[in-house]
Amino acid sequence: METIENHALSQEERLWAAGVHLGALLAAFFTSWMVGIAGAVVAICVWFVVRDRHPFAAEHAKECFNFNLSMFLYACLAVIVGLVLGVGAVIATIATLGLAALVAAPVVLVIVVALAAIAVLWVVFGIIAAMKAYEGQSYRYPMTMRFLK
Repeated sequence: METIENHALSQEERLWAAGVHLGALLAAFFTSWMVGIAGAVVAICVWFVVRDRHPFAAEHAKECFNFNLSMFLYACLAVIVGLVLGVGAVIATIATLGLAALVAAPVVLVIVVALAAIAVLWVVFGIIAAMKAYEGQSYRYPMTMRFLK
């Protein structure tokens, strides 16, 4: 069995740690990525359940919470930027009698690609974190703001 900070990890603790990542990922997926705050809610709920009994799983739950909240905020930011640029592009298209549509189409494409990239990263990093947790290893998600430490 792996150890972390002189603490022997049980199968139960590794399952909790891996489960929080997969549970948060599924919650985000089933509530749609734009309402992905559900992943952060799952992670914080698991943290409350395991924080006193399983320190390894509690660390993974905090990391999962931070990541899911960060990804949710990134998605919100992409939507806001898309709306601002989209409204601006529509106004510019009307004002230029359609010429600005040449700029508007690529802007929409960039926003759609950004949202798709966020969703793919959410899935890939969530699966990697679950695998690392099950192996008894710590994992730090990239691109994560640290709300809980």
